[in-house]
Amino acid sequence: MRLSNIKQNNKETTKMDIKYELVEKRKEKPDENNLGFGNYFTDHMFIMDYTEGKGWHDARIVPYGPLSIDPAMMVLHYAQETFEGLKAYRNEKGEILLFRPEMNAKRMINSNKRICMPGVPEDMFVEAVEKLVKCEKDWVPAKEETSLYIRPFVFASESSVGVHPAKTYKFIIILSPVGAYYPEGVNPVKIWVEDEYVRAVKGGTGFTKCGGNYAASIAAQVKAEENGYTQVLWLDGVHRKYVEEVGTMNAMFVIDGKVVTAALDGSVLPGVTRDSIIHILKDWGMEVEERDLSIDELMDAARSGKLTEAFGTGTAAVISPIGELCYKGEAVEINGFKTGELTQKLYDTLTGIQWGKIEDKFGWTRKIDL
Repeated sequence: MRLSNIKQNNKETTKMDIKYELVEKRKEKPDENNLGFGNYFTDHMFIMDYTEGKGWHDARIVPYGPLSIDPAMMVLHYAQETFEGLKAYRNEKGEILLFRPEMNAKRMINSNKRICMPGVPEDMFVEAVEKLVKCEKDWVPAKEETSLYIRPFVFASESSVGVHPAKTYKFIIILSPVGAYYPEGVNPVKIWVEDEYVRAVKGGTGFTKCGGNYAASIAAQVKAEENGYTQVLWLDGVHRKYVEEVGTMNAMFVIDGKVVTAALDGSVLPGVTRDSIIHILKDWGMEVEERDLSIDELMDAARSGKLTEAFGTGTAAVISPIGELCYKGEAVEINGFKTGELTQKLYDTLTGIQWGKIEDKFGWTRKIDL
């Protein structure tokens, strides 16, 4: 890969020389009315390699397809792997917008550092996303509430058995046209409060977006589903007392008119949607508390009616109302199992910005030059 340095806004950035190997015949596009989530993938993917002493090299966009994996590839044995999730949106003008991709790039850098992997520079990450989405622009759905999900990931590709950082890695991006993450759509979900298993502890990898965190959550997710619940609300790993996050979302609770959410202290994922919602709430003059919230305080607030709304925030689901919590066999309903007024307003505002329907006063959206 040939790199060239250019200056943008007095800041030197690196431009990649991306090689293209395009398919001769495109796949048939899926029905935008029945996309689901993560069921279909576009014609191409982005791949870039890393070699110790050489850095990132050989950036390319190639046909989507299987990878050749050596049985001794280190990611299979020691789980050196991170990933990200963001979306591309088609607005009413037919333009394609990204939403805060630089935040995903920075989060991946932090995740990779914790897993002892090389970071993908922010400008290279964003350029790779833009070039692949531009190549696959016809895959960005136009139907309301749909988008193109973008999954960048990095993994150790060296073939070696032995616990140490790998010397080679791959950075890959794949794309998937999607609808709603939850079958319920923007309707309340039922959440199981987990008090047996632990997801993360301070000093661990809870703040990273790595596959190991999600693998550790599956047992609790299965248990929740067996009991009729959609997702798991995790408690802290030390005291089993303080509310942290839902399996695929950060969690927020409206208590006595204030929005309360877990602080970013190392065991909670720093969500891009979480950060965006906090910015919007503060812009509206609402008080947001990032603090320890015990499950006992939360359940007491629910019983007394002080907990008026609850919702999860994340790229995949955007905002998902929480209509019921179950802790130690006690189920409490929130807001009559209806989507709250604030929750709906936040959803409408954030998606309005993402789809370019309302003014982006925060400068979050990034139009792809087609």
